[in-house]
Amino acid sequence: MFNTLTTNYKEFTTWSWAQYEPYYQDLLSRNLDSSNVAGWLADWFRLRRTWHESQERLYVAITVDTTDAAIQARHQFFYDEVYPAVQAAEQRVKEHLLTSGLEPGGFALPLRNYRTEAALFRQENLPLLAEEYTLSTEYDRIIGAQTVEWDGKEVTVSQLQPVFLDTDRALRERAWRLASQRRLADRQAIGDLWVRFMNVRGQIAANAGLPDYRLYMWRKLLRFDYTPQDCMRFHQAIEDVVVPAALRTYEKRRLRLGVDALRPWDLDVDPIGRAPLQPYHSISELEEKTSLIFHKVDPQLGEYFEIMRRESLLDLDNRKGKAPGGYCTDFEVTGRPFIFANSVGVHDDVQTLLHEGGHAFHFFETIHLPYCWNFQIPMEFLEVASMAMELLSAPYLVQDEGGFYTPQDAARARIDHLERSLLFWPYMAVVDAFQHWAYQNHSLASDPKNCDAQWAELWARFMPGVDWSGLEAELVTGWQRKQHIYSDPFYYIEYGLAQLGACQIWRNALSDQAKAVAAYRRGLSLGDTVTLPELYAVAGAHFAFDAGTMQEAVSLIETVVERLEQV
Repeated sequence: MFNTLTTNYKEFTTWSWAQYEPYYQDLLSRNLDSSNVAGWLADWFRLRRTWHESQERLYVAITVDTTDAAIQARHQFFYDEVYPAVQAAEQRVKEHLLTSGLEPGGFALPLRNYRTEAALFRQENLPLLAEEYTLSTEYDRIIGAQTVEWDGKEVTVSQLQPVFLDTDRALRERAWRLASQRRLADRQAIGDLWVRFMNVRGQIAANAGLPDYRLYMWRKLLRFDYTPQDCMRFHQAIEDVVVPAALRTYEKRRLRLGVDALRPWDLDVDPIGRAPLQPYHSISELEEKTSLIFHKVDPQLGEYFEIMRRESLLDLDNRKGKAPGGYCTDFEVTGRPFIFANSVGVHDDVQTLLHEGGHAFHFFETIHLPYCWNFQIPMEFLEVASMAMELLSAPYLVQDEGGFYTPQDAARARIDHLERSLLFWPYMAVVDAFQHWAYQNHSLASDPKNCDAQWAELWARFMPGVDWSGLEAELVTGWQRKQHIYSDPFYYIEYGLAQLGACQIWRNALSDQAKAVAAYRRGLSLGDTVTLPELYAVAGAHFAFDAGTMQEAVSLIETVVERLEQV
């Protein structure tokens, strides 16, 4: 039966459920024993990769052009007709394996995951999960349509980003207020969308017999190695250790800018008045120099990136109608990753590509595994792959190494990256703590006004140092501009934990870059075959939530920033 399963994505991305169904029936019809379970698993994973690649290719298509009605219709068909039926069939196949009592070698962790997923599954949640995904695409559509007129041209809000680097403070403020006004114009629409999200998510948790959506997501995200209480401990470590360091960073910026108080439009400009960094002038130049950097980090990683360039697996420019943000996804049948970004000619574009490149390398390093199902690699380690790559690449930003900058500008870019990394932890705490509050207080959080108040409270706790007076509406609606809250609930603490792991890998690289990169690659190559703490350990880090480990990372960042400032 499975010898007829196509590997041509142009065919299977148009499939209906009727074309998947015979393969699932075949899997369910086989009596499993120790002699045939390995072959059965191989067939199952071939089938899973097929519908997963179809799902991801449709996601890529709908984010590359949010205005394409035909793609919208095809995408909607998949989530209305195909996805619910596939998920129901997946549940039956998991139960078939679990009922057999077989435990194939090297399959202990996937079995643990399947038991959790099987216990969480409810048939009545399938249309709700499809609806939830549809709501997330509606959020992308609203954000993707946000444009303003600047210098006589219609531009996306993202395309204003270079203006925030301009040394003219009045110009920055004008651009910031213009962008904010456009975003606030969608305040009601995004708030209404949030209410629909909350209704759907509350029902999903109730159908699963769980008291709240947080517990539902903890199980769905397969978080076995830490608890919500560990997250609270991490938030406290950030408040105790990082917030004071962030205040020092903000105060240094304020003094160098020579202003009475930092305002939101003062956070991206160079604090001593230098012109904005211009790392590249075309997307091809961005790709070419990034490739040279990756080759310096490791020749094999550089070759992985060249494969992506040759096979048109990069979509990096920003344009009207394109969804916001950046991501890397996987085409598992084809055996290739894909990187999506919104590059507008600033240094953040370089960091984004280095970051997403780390995700792409993770996929390349795991395709040898017989049963690797990449979205079951813990996300807390998936983000180590990306964040560590940013730091491992940093020494090669200079032009002499094939990168973008003079030594002075490379030092400047690295300082900016390290300070942003430090300042990210408090913001991450706001986003994560907001979600814990929202799903522990479902009724309250279903009213956007209460969400505004809670966001403001968390902002005051974790994000002092910037003056938002007179900008209260802009501040309190910050939760509406965080895509993860809408599209990937609870997917944010991973960045904070992973950044702590990445700093430890970077610490190792400062002593021996080649050894640190080798350990990093070994960690990536394990896929989902070992636990989260073990993945960190193999890569050369410790999975931690405590203030002591955080203090080591903050001290390292501040020390290296001070050294780079001498350049």
